Amino acid sequence: MALPIMPISPITVAGSIQPGNRTAAVAGGGEGSSFGNVLTEQLNKLSAAQAKADDLALQAATGDLQSIQDYTIASTEAQLLTQLTVQVRNRAVEAFNDIMRMQV
Repeated sequence: MALPIMPISPITVAGSIQPGNRTAAVAGGGEGSSFGNVLTEQLNKLSAAQAKADDLALQAATGDLQSIQDYTIASTEAQLLTQLTVQVRNRAVEAFNDIMRMQV
């Protein structure tokens, strides 16, 4: 039985990107979007992905999981989102340290 392959949807930006609104365009083009809001939204997505992977792992352990590929995909997605979050944090700390080393 062949599994259907779902097409990858194109990445779109809701608004035009101009020097002053890069963060708003990334956040979905909404007014009042800030970098902190974007980070909060992404952390919530990470938490949801980890919860989904944990739920599927529990289903696999109890024998209730219908398809193992669902767990594999959810687990890999949670792992990649975690790695991305750690790298963003590392870059933010590195940028903060660079700013603190600047002489005024």
